[in-house]
Amino acid sequence: MSATTILWFYIVFAAADLVWGLFLTFLNYRNVLRNADSVPLEFRERVSPEEHRKAALYSLARMRLGFVSSPVMTALTLAAVVTGFFGFVDGGIGSLVPREYLHGAAFLGAVALLASLVSLPFSLYSTFVLEKRFGFNTTSLKTWAADALKALLITIVIGLPLLLLLFLFMDATGRFWWLWAFVALSLVNLGISIAYPLVIAPLFNKFSPLPEGSLAEKIRELARRLDFKMGGIFVMDGSKRSKHSNAYFTGIGSTKRVVLFDTLVAQMGEEEILAVLAHEIGHEKKRHVLKGMTLSLALSFVGFWVLSLLRYWAPLYPAFGFAGASKEALVFILGLASGPLTFFLAPAFSAWSRRHEYAADRFAAEAAGPEAMGSALLKLNLENASNLTPHPLYSFWYYSHPTLSERLRALGAVNEAPTGRARGPELAGSDQNQERGG
Repeated sequence: MSATTILWFYIVFAAADLVWGLFLTFLNYRNVLRNADSVPLEFRERVSPEEHRKAALYSLARMRLGFVSSPVMTALTLAAVVTGFFGFVDGGIGSLVPREYLHGAAFLGAVALLASLVSLPFSLYSTFVLEKRFGFNTTSLKTWAADALKALLITIVIGLPLLLLLFLFMDATGRFWWLWAFVALSLVNLGISIAYPLVIAPLFNKFSPLPEGSLAEKIRELARRLDFKMGGIFVMDGSKRSKHSNAYFTGIGSTKRVVLFDTLVAQMGEEEILAVLAHEIGHEKKRHVLKGMTLSLALSFVGFWVLSLLRYWAPLYPAFGFAGASKEALVFILGLASGPLTFFLAPAFSAWSRRHEYAADRFAAEAAGPEAMGSALLKLNLENASNLTPHPLYSFWYYSHPTLSERLRALGAVNEAPTGRARGPELAGSDQNQERGG
C-alpha cells in the first residue's frame, strides 16, 4: 500500500466520522426542537413546561456549538495532515532539540499544545457564554486559567517520564518491547489510579468528609448493610465552578471513595442521596469498575500491539507528512487515526456502559427503594437540564447512560416517582449524556 493510499484511507474515515456525527446530531437537533414546547406525557405531572423548555434550549445550544466546532477541528486536522504540517513541526523541533528522546517528547507536547490552542475559543465560549447563559457557570477566568495551568504541569510531570520510558522500551527490550511497555505502563497507570483521589484531585477541588449527622449515620448503615468498605464519603466543592451536580466513585482498594458534589447534596433529600450512593456501590458490587479497568487494559494491549506492527511500515510516515520513521511519529499517528478508524465501535461501548447503568439502578432500587431512586434520577436530570427527548438513534450511538424515561421505565417508576417539583439530570456515573460537540 502506498503513502497516498494510506492518506486517502485516513481522509475517508475522518470524513465519514464527521458526516455521520453531524447527521446524528441533526436528527437529535430536529427532534429536540420539535418537542421543545411539549413536555413528554410521562413527565407532565413532574416537570413544568419552563423546566422542559430550558433543558431543550440548553441541548440545542450545545448542539449548535458542535455544528461549528466539529467541522472546524476536523478540517484543520485534515489540512495539517495533507500539507505535511506535522512533519514540518517535527523537523523544526528536531533542529532545536537534537537528543532523540527529548525531541520526540517535545514534538508530542507541541502538538498537544497546538490542539489545545485551536480548541480554546470553543472551550471559552462553552464555559463563559453558553454555560453562563443557562445559569450553570460559576467559575471565574482566574480559576479557569489556574485549572488549565495545573493540568499542563501535571501532564508534564507525569506524561514526560512515561514517554521517555516508552521510547526506552522501544529501543532496549527487543522484539517484544511493546509487551514490556504495556506491562510497565499499566502498572504506572494503576499507581496513578491509587494516587489520583489523594494527590491529584485535591489540586483542583476541596474534598471534605461528609459532616456528622442524620445523613452520615444513614450512609454508614447503608454501607454496613451492603457490606461495602471504602475510604470515606466526601463532598466536593463543585459549585466553585458549576451548578451542575453529579456523584462519582474513584480510587482503588483502601483509597476508594464516593464523591458527592456539594450541589447534589443541596438539591436532594437524604433518601435520594442514599439511592445515589447505592447506585455507586452497585457499580462496585457488580464489578463494573473492575470490568472497566479490564477493558481499558485490553484496549491498551491492542494499542501497543498495533504500534509494534506499524513501527517499520515505511509508507505510513510520509502519508502523514513525516520524512521517515520515528518513535514520536508512530505514537502521534496512532493517536490521530485511532478515533476515525474506530468511530463505528461507539454503539458497542455505549450499549455496554448502559447495561452497567441499568444494573446499578436495579441494585440501588433494591437497596434504597425504587421511589427514591426514581426521584433522584428525575432531580439529577432536571437540575442539569438534560435532554428529555433525544432522538433514539442518537442516544443509541452516543449515550453512555440510558435516557431518563428508559431508566424510570426499567425501575417501574414512570408512574410512581413523586409528583413534587423535581429538579435534576442523569445520575451518578462518571459522566453525563451530553450533546455531541458541546
